[in-house]
Amino acid sequence: MYPGASTIPTNFSSAQINSPEALQQFQAAFWKAHTASIEDNTPDFKTHLLPLARIKKVMKSDPDVKVQMISAEAPILFSKACEIFITEITQRAWMNAEENKRRTLQRQDVSFAAQRSEMFDFLIDVVPR
Repeated sequence: MYPGASTIPTNFSSAQINSPEALQQFQAAFWKAHTASIEDNTPDFKTHLLPLARIKKVMKSDPDVKVQMISAEAPILFSKACEIFITEITQRAWMNAEENKRRTLQRQDVSFAAQRSEMFDFLIDVVPR
């Protein structure tokens, strides 16, 4: 289970999120919870939820970036960023599943979550419609 999962706001129903004001409140609560979780957490640089070697490999795979050396901190920061990204898009997808009275996430839920916010426009070529 994700360590910050208990701090993620769960008091928003999917029906409430459909209004722009409620979505802004949800986002504010989401980021406030994550910020507090990060600030209160003692950093543990030895254990990570995502494999650092894989993150480093992805960082080196970009042909436009001519990186030979990657500092030890960079994959750790990317790991945390990926954890937050995965948590947010999963939570948005879960709200869509609940809205459709389902308890299992489907590909269409992730797609809808990505389409619903301009923040995820970079996924337009990756996430099927």
